[in-house]
Amino acid sequence: MKVLVIGSGGREHALIWKISQSKLADKIFCTPGNGGISEIAECLEIKTIETERILSFARKEKIDITIVGPEAPLVLGIVDDFTNYGLKIFGPTQTCARLEESKVFAKTLMAKYGVPTADFKVFDSPQPAKEYIEAIGAPCVVKADGLAAGKGVIVAKTVEEAKQAVTSMMEERIFGEAGNKIIIEECLEGQEASILVLTDSKEVVPLVSSQDHKRLLDGDLGPNTGGMGAYSPAPVVTDKVFKEISEKIINRTIEGLNKEGLEYRGVLYAGIMLTHAGPKVLEFNVRFGDPETQSIIPRLNSDLLEALCACAEGSLSKFSKSGGFKWDSRACVSVVCASRGYPGDYEKDKPVFGLEKVRNMKDVVVFHAGTKRLPQSAGSSTQFVTSGGRVLGVTGLGSTIKEAIKTSYDAVANISFEGMQYRKDIGNKAL
Repeated sequence: MKVLVIGSGGREHALIWKISQSKLADKIFCTPGNGGISEIAECLEIKTIETERILSFARKEKIDITIVGPEAPLVLGIVDDFTNYGLKIFGPTQTCARLEESKVFAKTLMAKYGVPTADFKVFDSPQPAKEYIEAIGAPCVVKADGLAAGKGVIVAKTVEEAKQAVTSMMEERIFGEAGNKIIIEECLEGQEASILVLTDSKEVVPLVSSQDHKRLLDGDLGPNTGGMGAYSPAPVVTDKVFKEISEKIINRTIEGLNKEGLEYRGVLYAGIMLTHAGPKVLEFNVRFGDPETQSIIPRLNSDLLEALCACAEGSLSKFSKSGGFKWDSRACVSVVCASRGYPGDYEKDKPVFGLEKVRNMKDVVVFHAGTKRLPQSAGSSTQFVTSGGRVLGVTGLGSTIKEAIKTSYDAVANISFEGMQYRKDIGNKAL
């Protein structure tokens, strides 16, 4: 099969790394890819949002399946475009992608179909929002309705902080049109977990649980980021908790979409808060998580491409009956190494050292997120330079989470680039 993967981050590197092991994969393309991906796939200079160019390439090259990594092409309707031309593609339609694109859409759907989530109210102008904040007090959560690269959620500890978040989103327009509407919701307390499943709207095949670390600094301090690391499994997701999440959240959401006339095919990712009153949805994403994928995929012992094809074809029940996913019982921890300045303006073109040392370490794989591969030249001491905010996901396996943490950080100790920053406590919550 000819496979095309859309995206340029650590998530896409992890997916391609696993797909390259499939007996079904003959040739893998990636658009636009990154330095690490270029070692195992042919990278194309096409941006993820250039959906017409991607479609044109897929038609010309007779791609057998396209796998969409990030949310932006899904929101632009790339699945609908491919389907119209009879091309197989993994991911939900444009309408279903609203589950991530619009928090208002998602919260309204949850309220309608009894999916547990935080109490909320929607606003389309700043003054009523600020008056509501005055009335309910703090802490509370202020969310931009639209996509904001994982940074459109402010957990406000004070009334003033909440009102400033409203000003930033609706008046200063820091997230552009994403802030046309906002949601103000109760602040849930508990441990977070990420639950990802494959679904073709009829069958549900779960992936193993994981937990992300959103804040930049140790101890969950500092600004929100796209994610500074993840581990799998999340011990707080016991069999009993997972059963409750499946029944009350995943199944109800898919059934609700079906009742709305929406056939959802792809990954459904639920960000969950495990509260004293039970699991509640923080947010939905309509694609593989990043960096959760980097901690989940190394534990997968099955053929990922086979599962993605079955999902895209609507034959996931056949995949389930053949045994579904098989998982490594070991734990996995992925530590993000980021550029100086991230999650704000960050530095680029810094040489990355130590990757060759890490390449042969046992139970370690490094997923590239923001790197460029240099043309090889005699005497060059490095093959890669930084090109993104999140640069690498240094990932290790171990018989326990404690062992996986040690494996990952032993590898991180061998890697360096100017201004490299990373959290020192990824996975500690699970100990």
